[in-house]
Amino acid sequence: MENGGTPSPTGGVADAHVGRIVLSEQQIAARISELGAQLTEDYAGKRPLLVCVLRGAYAFLTDLAREVDLPVEIDFIAVSSYGSSTRTSGVVRLVKDLDVEITDRDVILVEDIVDTGLTLRYLRRSLEARGPASLEVCSLLARESADLEGLGVRYVGFTIPGDFIVGYGLDAAERYRNLRYLAIYEPDSSSDE
Repeated sequence: MENGGTPSPTGGVADAHVGRIVLSEQQIAARISELGAQLTEDYAGKRPLLVCVLRGAYAFLTDLAREVDLPVEIDFIAVSSYGSSTRTSGVVRLVKDLDVEITDRDVILVEDIVDTGLTLRYLRRSLEARGPASLEVCSLLARESADLEGLGVRYVGFTIPGDFIVGYGLDAAERYRNLRYLAIYEPDSSSDE
């Protein structure tokens, strides 16, 4: 294993940078089940398109889609504002566009975390310009400081404080996405991360 880490009993790799667990695998699964039931109810009789924001939302999308009892379709979009850093550059760029047409479709944008809203504003403008029948946002996490109403975020799994979080799809310099839980990232003070 990378960096000589050993498997942890909680489903990841033991690493000095992975701190206190904020949300366990069980807590995440229970909340996603609730979100899936809510989407099933809200989109009854429809065939929503789940648009996963890569890379961070891939784990959330996979589990969420399994909890929605409707004939959903899935597509992926990728943007970047971080690169390999843990701090946003302030500039969002499209890395991978959708493969399907979304005009007159019920679209649910599946995000990993809503923080400053920079990425979400960019994605909303881009997708709304394509004429979907509806566009809602479902995010696993939202910062306590995020303007969820102003950003039009309808579904949120958990609200969290400002700590940098890794695991369950979220990364630090492309590491820790494979953890089954969410934990505080504790960078080494001598590191550039």
